[in-house]
Amino acid sequence: MSNKSKKDSALIHIATPFVLLALCIGLFMIAMIKPSDKIRMYLNLAFMDSLKTTPEAVGTGLVVRDNEIISDYEGETSDTGEFIRPKFGEMYAMMECSAFDITIPVYWGSNSELFERGACQSSGSVIIGDKGNTVISAHVDTFFSELNKLKKGDTVTLKTNYGTFVYIVKEQISFNKKDGKFVAPSEDTKLTLYTCKRDILGNADERTGVICELDEKRFYKSAGEGSSN
Repeated sequence: MSNKSKKDSALIHIATPFVLLALCIGLFMIAMIKPSDKIRMYLNLAFMDSLKTTPEAVGTGLVVRDNEIISDYEGETSDTGEFIRPKFGEMYAMMECSAFDITIPVYWGSNSELFERGACQSSGSVIIGDKGNTVISAHVDTFFSELNKLKKGDTVTLKTNYGTFVYIVKEQISFNKKDGKFVAPSEDTKLTLYTCKRDILGNADERTGVICELDEKRFYKSAGEGSSN
């Protein structure tokens, strides 16, 4: 009887660490459900493989709206105002960069058709000018072919129909498409621009771009006042 008790006690001592480990793993997985959802949302950006299988990627029911964005607003402005949230497939901004002479249309959402028309912002990132990380990407052989010319101190201006927002380049970045560090949600108000890294071997896994800090925001006197619609 004594030997059986000793065996039972030994089994309990051996099993306890494994039970505790399993319990900790289970609690960790539950705690990570929400954060992983957010990370996955940001990873569903331009050039990610998941875009090939989503309904948005194949353009099912996609309605593209090419809005006319006011480029020279002359009315009253304020450093606070209202945002106009766009619909998927809607052009809602024009981008100008001090380092190269091209004006780039920016669409809300990302799929192959929209990438043929301009730069695309993931609908999982924050609207231009709002608090957080605004993530915009485009193809390296079209609209972001000169993105590598942006250096620290250059400016990026985004004009919308609710205001104009000026960003200053703070950092150049390079990362693998599986690394979500630069495209993840942020407490800081910033703009992240990126594209595929040019590679003669055709490696599409590497990304290059810049991180910009919001320097100036000019909301139109009333939301949509700058719109021609």
